Amino acid sequence: MGGPGDPPEGTPEGAPGGGEDEYRSVVFDESFVRAARLQEYSAQERMADHAPAVRRRPPMRRGLSRQALVLVMLIAVAFGTAIYMGVRHPYQAPGARQPVEPLRMTVIPLSPQGRVPGAADPEYLYEHSPAAQFRIGAEGIPLPASRRTAHFSDGQVVAALTTAKDYIVRSSLYPEVLDGQSVRPVRVMLDADQLGQFDQSFAQPTADGRHAPTGWLVRFDPTAAELADARVRVQGSLQAAETDSATLEVTADHTFVYALRPTGAGAKADASLFTVRRELHFRFDRDDLRLHQAQVVVSYVQAGPLSCAEDSANHLRPLLAGQTARAGGPAGTDPYDTSGATALCGSLAKSAQPKV
Repeated sequence: MGGPGDPPEGTPEGAPGGGEDEYRSVVFDESFVRAARLQEYSAQERMADHAPAVRRRPPMRRGLSRQALVLVMLIAVAFGTAIYMGVRHPYQAPGARQPVEPLRMTVIPLSPQGRVPGAADPEYLYEHSPAAQFRIGAEGIPLPASRRTAHFSDGQVVAALTTAKDYIVRSSLYPEVLDGQSVRPVRVMLDADQLGQFDQSFAQPTADGRHAPTGWLVRFDPTAAELADARVRVQGSLQAAETDSATLEVTADHTFVYALRPTGAGAKADASLFTVRRELHFRFDRDDLRLHQAQVVVSYVQAGPLSCAEDSANHLRPLLAGQTARAGGPAGTDPYDTSGATALCGSLAKSAQPKV
């Protein structure tokens, strides 16, 4: 039999040495085995000498951060300031709206001295007239530099001036208005409280200082004259001023020079110049500024060459190249009758006509 350390079959054949001598150095006695207890290190102990592989997150805090709280406070302050300024805005108008005045108008025909000069080329007429340096169309109605007033902002003053200019352009330069085809471009610019007077003026034209279509706009008798040149010459000015805490007023003074020829005569017919000076007073409250509408309260018109004997309330019937004014003046009026306006007529200076 073999010893305790021998395999059951005995010592392998050819093995060096044999028996206990080969395994003596690796055999542990019972006391050594009992003392060799296994103890596993904890995770904290295993990581003691090593940095963690990931960075720890800070613990979550409930509630708003300091930055978010400051942002909320700033928004609240800005919102409160906006509400306060809306209530206490220095340009906000209190009180009820003032009544709208009817338009007061005066149309004065200017009679020429002698024959009306003419030429086939309208440009030639312009170059030899006082309108030689006038601008063309709406360019002759520039907006002035504007400043705020005590109760109206810069934007409101500009709105008043722009609306007044638009009314002047539509009522003095639109071809469909000049030839009497349409009045709508002008009508839509008026304050609603003046529409009744406007409509009555065209339904029943009267030279009473209240209901003359030519007090509202420029239009020629389409059976007598037509534009020979669409490039109307214009020169004038606009001024804005505050009349009270609720009202802006714009004063306009412009001279328009039209080249006309007989209706249907063709381009070979001589053209002549026709001059209209319009002084208009506009009034605006805050509703008008918001709606881009105007109250026209005064219209003073001088136009010629015209015959004083012609009725200039409904249409302007110009005297054209080679024509002279008819004898006589405007229809007689009764100075004791205060229900109507006194007819007026002036003389068109020779210096106002082209030198041809």
